[in-house]
Amino acid sequence: MGLLSLDDVDHLLTETAIRTPSVRLARDGSVLPESRYTRSGASLAGKPLTGLVDSRRLLREFDDGATVVLQGLHRSWPPLRDLVAQLELDLGHPCQANAYLTPPGAQGFAVHSDTHDVFVFQTHGHKQWEVHTEGRVDDIVLEPGLSLYLPTGTPHAARAQDVASLHVTLGINQLTWRRVVERTVLDLLDDVPDTHVPAGWLDDPDQLAEGLRDHLARVADDVRRLDAGAVARQRAERFLTSRGTRLSGGLRDTLAVRDLTDTTPLARRPGHPCVLVDAEGAEGPVLRVLLGDRHLDVPPRLRPALEAVQRQDRLTPADLADHLDPESRLVLCRRLVREGLLRVLA
Repeated sequence: MGLLSLDDVDHLLTETAIRTPSVRLARDGSVLPESRYTRSGASLAGKPLTGLVDSRRLLREFDDGATVVLQGLHRSWPPLRDLVAQLELDLGHPCQANAYLTPPGAQGFAVHSDTHDVFVFQTHGHKQWEVHTEGRVDDIVLEPGLSLYLPTGTPHAARAQDVASLHVTLGINQLTWRRVVERTVLDLLDDVPDTHVPAGWLDDPDQLAEGLRDHLARVADDVRRLDAGAVARQRAERFLTSRGTRLSGGLRDTLAVRDLTDTTPLARRPGHPCVLVDAEGAEGPVLRVLLGDRHLDVPPRLRPALEAVQRQDRLTPADLADHLDPESRLVLCRRLVREGLLRVLA
């Protein structure tokens, strides 16, 4: 499927200095102590390295029935990193990716449920899933190319069949209405004084009731004054400036951008947003460009040029000729390459 192969996992476990908590092992429902598959005494530049995986010991545990869990692959494995980044933009929910490598006939975890939606993608071997739904138990066998959707809270367990099994899970940490309202109201509670309630209120609860009534009334007034549109825009801006940094090929771009010309081919980085927001800067109105892991404030006059960048997957600086003079469009494109929105095509 191109997401993560058995050879990819072999490479990660035996040819890289992978460390915990990026890896953990589980067998028959129990998580194994890190000491069973990590090494001590490793150092780099004279400083100790903790949690470094000992591939020989890990493979021994795997051969003895332990499932290898690769955690947070959305941060480190390019195909999953790009997939999760685009998925987050499409859904508006934080997402994550893990992988589970189980030896033949083994089971890593007992029946359990997750606090988020899960999409399962089988990439190697076969795995039998025990899924509990509405009072019944379904057995589902996944083979490479098949996927399974598990809504939040669905009890499940999985066991490898006659060959080793590898599957990838995409977790969707859904942002719920309750969570949005909770976060919004919590922001208002910063104005409630964090002082002690009056002594003796247990004997005279009216003392507590009087103060509570006043504070609740103030919070209620603040809630009524909220601009739901402004709150929604703030939440969107926070989401679109707090994702992980992804700069694959950034070193080459840093070198190539020095020689950028009007005809240099450029491309938008997949999964990187380019959202334009009118905002107030320290010296007046600015156009705020939300870039995923940060924002960039530029003069409002650049909006037409940036809207042109939004519309195109590939472009050259010359494509912005209707909006900017030659020097200005080169300056803008260089900045967008350095900020990671654009990359230089070879």
